[in-house]
Amino acid sequence: MLSNASILRKAATTAIRRSMATDAAHKPPLNLYGLNARYANATYIAASKSNTLDQVESELLAIKNSATTSKAFSSFLENPLISRDDKTKNVEDMLKGKTSSVTLNLMTVLAGNARLSSIVGITDTFIQLMKAKRGEVEATIISAEPLNKTMTAAVQDAMKSQFPTGAKVVLKSEVDPSILGGLQIQIGDKFLDLSVGSRIEEVGRTAV
Repeated sequence: MLSNASILRKAATTAIRRSMATDAAHKPPLNLYGLNARYANATYIAASKSNTLDQVESELLAIKNSATTSKAFSSFLENPLISRDDKTKNVEDMLKGKTSSVTLNLMTVLAGNARLSSIVGITDTFIQLMKAKRGEVEATIISAEPLNKTMTAAVQDAMKSQFPTGAKVVLKSEVDPSILGGLQIQIGDKFLDLSVGSRIEEVGRTAV
């Protein structure tokens, strides 16, 4: 028969294991570091635990959009002459009841720490975590002229071997006349330059 001490130890061990399993389930999918990552990681964990990841992502994107398009809002975020207390109160007035508690908490913490001007970078880092969670891989095709659907499909088919199995490819197309012809392809942190411009430069270096 187990003693009371043994029962308590067993119960404590079980509780710790459950807690560790829960924490692992909400762990950010990437190991990112730095100031922006610290806030983004904490926000990701809080949103995951409250099952509001998608909502928080949408809210942060809306805040980022306002920060980059509204001079008044951008000025408020960056103005060092506004006290931390006043910024916190203004943030609460703007967001309370209109956003999730996770987003509101992030913004008030940033206001209290005089870090509101970092919200764009924090949002970008949070989006990076969300894309990793969804298994998304970004690929950008840069061409001298716009590609039609047939050409885009052909390029995408040729790139398939570069993507991890099961990856969700987010394909973007950009036009840059300066490359003259051919393509430049960016997949994650990998860059492939198949442009006419780069070949001309290579020939020039070889001639010299």
